[in-house]
Amino acid sequence: MPTLNSEQLFALAARVLQAAGVPAEDAGIVADELRSANLVGHDSHGVMRLVQYVQMIQDGAVRPGGPFEIVRDGPAYLVADAHFNLGQVAAGKALAIAVEKARSQGVASVFVRNCNHVGRLGSYTRKAAIDGFAALMSVNSPGPGGVAPFGGLERKLGTNPISMAAPAQGSALVLDMTTSATAEGKLRVAHQKGESVPDGLIIDGAGRPSTNPAAYYDAPGGAILPLGGPLMGHKGYGMSVMIDVFCGILSGSGVARDDLPRGANGVWLMLLDIERLLPRAEYDAWMETYVAHLKGCRLAPGCTEILLPGEIEERRAHERSAKGVDIPEETWRQISATAAKLGLSSPL
Repeated sequence: MPTLNSEQLFALAARVLQAAGVPAEDAGIVADELRSANLVGHDSHGVMRLVQYVQMIQDGAVRPGGPFEIVRDGPAYLVADAHFNLGQVAAGKALAIAVEKARSQGVASVFVRNCNHVGRLGSYTRKAAIDGFAALMSVNSPGPGGVAPFGGLERKLGTNPISMAAPAQGSALVLDMTTSATAEGKLRVAHQKGESVPDGLIIDGAGRPSTNPAAYYDAPGGAILPLGGPLMGHKGYGMSVMIDVFCGILSGSGVARDDLPRGANGVWLMLLDIERLLPRAEYDAWMETYVAHLKGCRLAPGCTEILLPGEIEERRAHERSAKGVDIPEETWRQISATAAKLGLSSPL
């Protein structure tokens, strides 16, 4: 099991992506997002994804270098078509435009269609929060996805994640979650490690509860349950449906489609300029009070502290930046095999 530091994670991803035909600048953008995901502890969105991305490029589902076409444009909104370029490239452009518009108008909504997997949403909302914005970002899968609706047995929804972030104490509060019981990438990590997953996350192809991630991948294929599982999954299901509406229909990416390449996404990004709503010093004072209010809560038995959204990721980033990131043997084997097929003597 190799352990890679930050520079090695970036070099690995950039090297493999460029060998697959991705322009150097775009490969660097994607590599930085994959590295960031590994460092904060979300290996499901890290360099493990290289194998998937390369295969999607070779299948034509991802089209490196595709234009970022502006379809509709207004002072506080924009609709763009990413033409199936790598999602991190398109999302980075969307964020830059949203920042510019929100600085000018106080608020901005940017929608992107025909986008690919953008990686960890919290990366983008956190950047916006550090720049002084309250941010919301969500993504849908216009195709059948891998999640069953509440009470159903078939894949009808994407994992449809949502992230919200706001400045706090020199950093940011960052919520980043799927509206499904788990992210598909976390199943992939468990599958590659040969580990089971907790109860209430997936069902097999016959609709039976399972803790074996292979039940999701093996024919006839199972499904991920909505957030809340078999008991409270109507809540996650309801959120997922509305994300389909906001990210899929409003972006023009659509829903319930089977004519799009695998991995297509619709994206919605909204920013609010905090200074337009109240003085920043007042905002910061309220946030200090709020954080102290939460942190001062009496602790349940067995708990040592109250954590805020995004706090555990910041701690993992400090730890992994110092110690490196362990890459599971099966993940490394798959990356090495992909690199060899691309003509590379080694991934690094």
